[in-house]
Amino acid sequence: MDVLRASSGIVPSPYIPTATINNSQLTKPLFLNFLFKPLHHRNVSISKLFTTLSSSPASTESVDPPQPEVEADSEQGKFDWYAQWYPVMPVCDLDKRVPHAKKVLGLDLVVWWDRNENEWKVFDDTCPHRLAPLSEGRIDQWGRLQCVYHGWCFGGAGDCKFIPQAAPDGPPVHTFKKACVAAYPSTVQHDILWFWPNADPEYKDIIMKKKPPYLPELEDPSFSKLMANRDIPYGYEVLVENLMDPAHVPYAHYGIMQTRSPKIKADREGGRPLEMSVKKLDVNGFTGKQDWGCSKFIAPCIFHAYADPAVDQGNGSETPAETKKASPANRKIALIFMCVPVSPGNSRLIWTFPRNFGIWIDRIVPRWMFHIRQNLILDSDLYLLHVEERKIMDIGATNWQKACFVPTKSDALVVGFRRWLNKYAGSKIDWRGKFSGALPPSPPREQLMDRYWSHVVNCKSCDAAYKGLNALEVILQVISLISIGIVAATKQGVMSMVTRTTVVSMAIICFAASRWLAHFIYKNFHYHDYNHAFR
Repeated sequence: MDVLRASSGIVPSPYIPTATINNSQLTKPLFLNFLFKPLHHRNVSISKLFTTLSSSPASTESVDPPQPEVEADSEQGKFDWYAQWYPVMPVCDLDKRVPHAKKVLGLDLVVWWDRNENEWKVFDDTCPHRLAPLSEGRIDQWGRLQCVYHGWCFGGAGDCKFIPQAAPDGPPVHTFKKACVAAYPSTVQHDILWFWPNADPEYKDIIMKKKPPYLPELEDPSFSKLMANRDIPYGYEVLVENLMDPAHVPYAHYGIMQTRSPKIKADREGGRPLEMSVKKLDVNGFTGKQDWGCSKFIAPCIFHAYADPAVDQGNGSETPAETKKASPANRKIALIFMCVPVSPGNSRLIWTFPRNFGIWIDRIVPRWMFHIRQNLILDSDLYLLHVEERKIMDIGATNWQKACFVPTKSDALVVGFRRWLNKYAGSKIDWRGKFSGALPPSPPREQLMDRYWSHVVNCKSCDAAYKGLNALEVILQVISLISIGIVAATKQGVMSMVTRTTVVSMAIICFAASRWLAHFIYKNFHYHDYNHAFR
């Protein structure tokens, strides 16, 4: 557990901005400086300004929200949701032995490994025979995807290879077009499976014309890139704008994420003004600027935050490569979030925090230990955002800017995203008539914040840890029972008092350990509530 506590402070959490480390920061713990310092401004006057703004009387004058510095004209055209690459899952969390059911843009998908072509395939999750889900099937001994309802088998191109019910000497009905499954273009980039949401044959070679967004840190071998994923019970729009909002961190994640205390604190949490702006906004997204670095929204899925390149303090020129490699100033980390629209009120988050230092930690600490901390951060504002989405739905997404009062620069990226959504995407995702637009009913809080079905079953590391810890719990209980049984069955004179006491003590310790472990498993792999009032 010491390793777990140590690792939780090292791994960046889903809302911490990033920066390079300079020599002056080395007097404090390296990773804490690296992760948490960029959130805070060093200028005392800014803190005073925050106090002044907080204490000033409310004004009746209208305040315009932060505007982009450069905005493309509206003649660029509308954003086409079905002409983009979408991340499906990190490859590290896909099992090649079984088909996987996934949903993206309201499309039901089956993801499976075609060992004949050594490629991941993405099909429509519907058997053409009687519309049974192919994701409930299996991969047969010839490497074909088999529907377990009637045994129809399909190859990597979606073509039907075998219909058991068809007579061998009859017409080759398996070659008919209606016997085929829709196969979507797919590719693996940055160790993530991507797919193109249009199965029309004209897009078969779309990878030659348009590739998924390129993220340099994920291809740099000097960077670590542990990945994670989770299904989120609120929609894509709310997920994206929440990840673009560092101002909520000291409040919504209070007690979980450490932040540097300002010289002048206006409240317990230490919130402060943040200098943020949108530099360019067009149909493909926008770029953002913060005092610690830059960020990019690459429509529709990627929010990428990174520090400015290291600059030599003497002459302003970039540092030579040899110096960069050895200098602490070149220690960098980035935040990469991939926000996937699933259905109204549901989304999927894939995240990774590549860094070029401390890579050895990722080699000895299993992923599930990092995920415990990261899932707690996601849980701490999950219910807030689930309810917020319903309030936005009540007022109408097109009225967001009228209903929400966003007068400060800390909301610049959020406002930028809403402007992009309104201007180029018609203020909503194009579900192509698959949904009425209504949100699904809110489940009980425990079900809403359940980690097992939203993360554990979709993460190889967490799933293996969950099974292993459950097995350990049973072993401890068995040892406890056997120890008590031995003491009860042994005659008084056969076992010394010291031995008897030792065995009984071991039984008590094992039983207590099993109870503690059961609580740990439930709290970290099933449900961990977060009550802000008692933080």
